[in-house]
Amino acid sequence: MSNDVLKMINRIFSSTTILNFGALFTDVTPNFVTPAEPNAGDDVTIKFRTARNNVDGVDIVIDDQHYPMKLSKQTGIFDYYSIKFPRVYNKLRYYFEIHSDRLNVIYNRLGVLREANHDYDFQIVPGFKTPDWAKGAVFYQIFVDRFCNGDTSNDVVDREYSYVGRHVRRIEDWNKIPDAMDVGNFYGGDLQGVMNKLDYLKDLGVEAIYLNPIFVSPSNHKYDIQDYDYIDPHFGKIVKDEGEPLQEWNTDNTSATKYISRVTSKENLKASNRLFAKLVAEAHARGIKVILDGVFNHCGSFNKWLDKERIYDQNPDYEKGAYVSGDSPYRSFFKFQDENAWPCNGSYNGWWGHDTLPKLNYEESVKLHDYIMKIGRKWVSPPYNCDGWRLDVAADLGYSEDYNHSFWRDFRTAVKDANPDAIILAEHYGNPKEWLNGDQWDTIMNYGAFMEPITWFLTGVEKHSDEFRGDFLGNADFFKGTIRNYMSYMMYNSLYVSMNELSNHDHSRFLTRTNHRVGRIQTVGAETANENVSRGIMRMAVTFQMTWPGAPTIYYGDEAGVCGWTDPDSRRTYPWGHEDHQMIQFHKDIIKLHNDYKCLRTGSLKFLHGEYRLIAYGRFNFKEAVAVIINTDYTEKEIKLHVRELGVHNNRTMKRVLITFEEGYTLDEQIVMVQNNVLTVVVPKNSAAIYTCKL
Repeated sequence: MSNDVLKMINRIFSSTTILNFGALFTDVTPNFVTPAEPNAGDDVTIKFRTARNNVDGVDIVIDDQHYPMKLSKQTGIFDYYSIKFPRVYNKLRYYFEIHSDRLNVIYNRLGVLREANHDYDFQIVPGFKTPDWAKGAVFYQIFVDRFCNGDTSNDVVDREYSYVGRHVRRIEDWNKIPDAMDVGNFYGGDLQGVMNKLDYLKDLGVEAIYLNPIFVSPSNHKYDIQDYDYIDPHFGKIVKDEGEPLQEWNTDNTSATKYISRVTSKENLKASNRLFAKLVAEAHARGIKVILDGVFNHCGSFNKWLDKERIYDQNPDYEKGAYVSGDSPYRSFFKFQDENAWPCNGSYNGWWGHDTLPKLNYEESVKLHDYIMKIGRKWVSPPYNCDGWRLDVAADLGYSEDYNHSFWRDFRTAVKDANPDAIILAEHYGNPKEWLNGDQWDTIMNYGAFMEPITWFLTGVEKHSDEFRGDFLGNADFFKGTIRNYMSYMMYNSLYVSMNELSNHDHSRFLTRTNHRVGRIQTVGAETANENVSRGIMRMAVTFQMTWPGAPTIYYGDEAGVCGWTDPDSRRTYPWGHEDHQMIQFHKDIIKLHNDYKCLRTGSLKFLHGEYRLIAYGRFNFKEAVAVIINTDYTEKEIKLHVRELGVHNNRTMKRVLITFEEGYTLDEQIVMVQNNVLTVVVPKNSAAIYTCKL
């Protein structure tokens, strides 16, 4: 034990008043900041909570300047101190100092500390707003080729063209496991299939769909965009279908006349865009938002601006690509190492060296910058009216970090001017602070403060299933420390719209991770992904997902029991006709619980308990409280939770509304009395339980 901690303890016990640490609380939700997302120039009121009659005073500290707060409200349990700052225009960074007899402690985003650490200050940025519809909204990610085939007439045909040196092929068996080399295999999923399943998604409780890329592209994943202006007709509509596929011996795409006709014909492209506009309208009619995947760091070698495959070369409707001609109007869109290699200049820079993924050269092309700004506006505007963008490898855009930030500032302005309620969320693995200052991204795919900590805690397996760490499995201290640290990188309005996924197209399926096994499809085979999995652990994970701050995001098929090692095995088809109906029903039930309690969308968060293989936390506002217990141990445990810290009074009852266990789950309610300010419950082994209370 450190000397500082010993000194603190001695001061506590030598004081007349024992400071109630559990009662100390604030955050930047609407519970404690009004308005929580102020406009520039608004008055801002900040509150801090203590136990009733427990402290001598509270200061808010800004730039080392102490501002005493006033006791503004008392309840039967708490005192609330507040302070109003008039006409706030600039970012506020602050923490609190609490005075109790001779004891002074600091409170910041990590909780009670002995000394200030400005890395964990609270922050408010006037003018930074994230869409209210996204706060706590249930998202659903769809990898389109593998979700549902609603129109067989637009399916890729065998040998339609060549990709990465191989003929593409149509997979006839919908239930076939993906090959280890899968990028040119197509199962036929399309936008009509998504439209056909909108009622299923609505019934599940989905409020927003995130679509993996859908623009014209040669791969099944479509992260190698060929044309940003149009939806791929293989996902949309093929009304003009001419030409022939390649011969067995031929991999030269200048002879792929069927493919050229399908993806360059304006009839097909315009019809596909119209179908997409219809899909968005149908989704909106059901109260479901639609988010697109923006791949702006790089494009594809098939792209009409480069045209390495000579898809557009003989078409008078298209300009010459920069690979074909040094005089191309798109020459500046790419960085070429050899200025004397035309025609057919292959010396362009590729992302991570991949010549199929040419890196876009924004720093040297205002025209390219302006084009992508136009694309950003186009798809969130009529007639398409999409509700935002997910940004692929967003921190890699450009050749310098300064340009990266400049680009995303411009992109935010362009998109928000066109659709102020559109969300901008980025794929990002590290510290996102520099992009989440209110002028660039709204939020991120939440790996550090969601997917990774809960995966380690429940499974001990890394998100690609590449590593097992027994010391992380069930380690409540590691879980709490990691997740609080990464949460501190985001302001609250970013955190509450962050994409909280258990699985996605880049990582192994969470259900497979529950087998605690390391592997990939090419090393251990596909069937091992289905072996020794635990639906009980999966239900615990989903319980956490639906009760943790952020936007819970279901990767298509997770709710139906789909397994799979990391990409490409995680891109198995949705198992229509072979679904795990109990798992689907569980998702429906817990999504309803998520939607029934507003505090699970925008309420405050407080850790209540942690020990080996067990965590407990609460979500609360001034009207309701929810306590969640996750027990991964092999034995049942009696747990005592200080729910008074959530605002639950003594001798009140809390209602258990859901409990999972190894074999299933139940919604049968159980009433428990809070005695001595403590909720005492017995939780089964390998279980998750949710208790609620109206305050």
